[in-house]
Amino acid sequence: MIYSVPNMTCGHCKASVEAAIEEVGGKADVYLEDREVEVEGLPESTVISALKGAGYEATPVEE
Repeated sequence: MIYSVPNMTCGHCKASVEAAIEEVGGKADVYLEDREVEVEGLPESTVISALKGAGYEATPVEE
């Protein structure tokens, strides 16, 4: 699933988002220029909670 992370603006943000997802057992592909992250292997609630804990608000992107 793809999530919008509007306050992800730099390389440090990208690394923080990747680390937050990996800490809860998922795999993240971060698209900094689009401010989106694609996550595999985790339920939506886990992704949103992990990113919130890292300081990032996230919402699912409708496909």
